[in-house]
Amino acid sequence: MILDELDCVVAGAGVVGLAVARALALAGREVLILEAADAIGTETSSRNSEVIHAGIYYPADSLMARFCVAGRKALYAYCRERGLPHRNCGKLIVATSAEELRRLPEIAAKAAANGVADIRQISAAEARELEPSLSTTGALLSPSTGIIDSHAYMLSLLGDAESAGALLALKSPVVRVRADDAGFEIDTGGDDPLTFRSRLFVNAAGLHAPALANALEGVPRHLVPPAYYAKGSYFSLTGRTPFSRLIYPVPVKGGLGIHLTLDMAGRVRFGPDIEWIDQVDYQVDPERAVLFYQGIRRYYPDLKEGALAPAYSGIRPKIVPPEIANQDFCIQGPESHGVPGLINLFGIESPGLTSSLALADHVCRMAVQSRF
Repeated sequence: MILDELDCVVAGAGVVGLAVARALALAGREVLILEAADAIGTETSSRNSEVIHAGIYYPADSLMARFCVAGRKALYAYCRERGLPHRNCGKLIVATSAEELRRLPEIAAKAAANGVADIRQISAAEARELEPSLSTTGALLSPSTGIIDSHAYMLSLLGDAESAGALLALKSPVVRVRADDAGFEIDTGGDDPLTFRSRLFVNAAGLHAPALANALEGVPRHLVPPAYYAKGSYFSLTGRTPFSRLIYPVPVKGGLGIHLTLDMAGRVRFGPDIEWIDQVDYQVDPERAVLFYQGIRRYYPDLKEGALAPAYSGIRPKIVPPEIANQDFCIQGPESHGVPGLINLFGIESPGLTSSLALADHVCRMAVQSRF
């Protein structure tokens, strides 16, 4: 099937792709969303902790810091306006040793530098008054951290985009993209293959964004970052929920440690851990529970043996190897890669969900500035 030339194509119907499509459509652009799977948000967007992050951990002036803080404010407002399930429950970052306690002021200072003004350090007694089941030597309280129903949020983004004229094509993987001075010729696979042209192409393919960029003719290969998969497994807690806030340990290299989060029904889940893998695999190994019990009991010593059950896993779309502790979002426009009308989004891991509306606005501005 051959279509006439389109205005904008967004590859990937995860939370960021949907937010970008919504923003472009609301700006009056003609938008087609291409998704390889048979439903929206089936990978990283639905396999995470569903946390609305405050913006605490990221280096000052990094894209993660900027978009997380702006995105958090926009996301809370969006949820309130539309009545989407979310809760501003707050979070405790807990130290469990004297060494970790000494690190809390550094974390608080980093948060303040990012514009998170409400974070404060509290004593062990104050923390236990808030959460009696907690074991800690002291903690940071983040009142602006919350949780969201990510599925309801993605459906809302899609509804907004479609109401503004956007179209969604599921089971439509991008198999080839050829760039020229006038835009892109795009071939899709799936049950109903399409061939069409588009002026703007946004690569929001998440885990698969580097592979898609490498398949795009005309993109300098040295500008496409390698893909690394950091798998994180989650375990659910059986029985009574002992906490009313999110509980995070002091961060570890490459992640935020095995933390405790709540879903909208108040159920507890623990995770993620970190396991570097070579290919996409969402199976949860029950044997990993041994490490979970060890990590969790540092701040929740009353966790009973047998109380954890395998839940699900997700994969962070890393663009740096394991030996590098931190990465930033990588957003490439024509000024960096030289391909008119192309915007690549690489390494959009956490806090991608929180940052999604701010990221979408940024992509819209990039499209306007590049005149595509």
